[in-house]
Amino acid sequence: MIKKILEIDDLTFSYDDNNVLENINLSLNEKDFLAIIGPNGGGKSTLLKLILGILETKNGKITINNQNPSLQLSNIGYVPQNTNINTSFPIKVIEVVLMGHISYKKPIFGYGKDEIACALGALAQVGMEKFANSKIGSLSGGQRQRVMIARALCNHPTLLLLDEPTASIDVDGQKQIYELLKELNKFITIVVVSHDISVTLNYANKVAYINKFLKLHNNINKFSTTPQNGHFCEVELMQMFRNKNV
Repeated sequence: MIKKILEIDDLTFSYDDNNVLENINLSLNEKDFLAIIGPNGGGKSTLLKLILGILETKNGKITINNQNPSLQLSNIGYVPQNTNINTSFPIKVIEVVLMGHISYKKPIFGYGKDEIACALGALAQVGMEKFANSKIGSLSGGQRQRVMIARALCNHPTLLLLDEPTASIDVDGQKQIYELLKELNKFITIVVVSHDISVTLNYANKVAYINKFLKLHNNINKFSTTPQNGHFCEVELMQMFRNKNV
């Protein structure tokens, strides 16, 4: 039986009476890989904040695992866009990952053996276990991003959200991050905000173009390059280019 992970129904959201999102409908199943694209200011980050519960849903409905997002926070992993930190700040990689256990943290006595073992396991998942005792500031941008993904994996989420995860990483690092996400996608539903259309076509099975409204492309390797209901975006253009060069 197919398990629904994320459901968004008739969602409209506004700032100061200015609609940023209108009539958003989206459904993601277990092991889906969704890429969200669209222009700056089109509502991509706002949608992520609504899914995370940072912004309150007023018109429409969002459910994660058939529950309100506020009841599913431990099942949501989130990786922010900016992983730049004060490189002189003396914090180890393992300590950064342990922050993913914020709901279990023991502020007086520290973390328990189970939390430490889980953090080490998360680092192993992203290929960063040998850097556990390194200073976070000594790592490259791609390595820091892997650590942030490990932190997001600590609570074993069913849904992983990433906001421009390769924005400040070189080409090789970008490929490594997406190959990692491809492996994680075998057991986690993934949502990535990205401007790299070529990457989304190589890894995502669904693409959502958002510019106030949402146009969902399912089975992107099979969709038609004929405009649908007047919609024609970068996804169709890239698909046309790919087909031409096959």
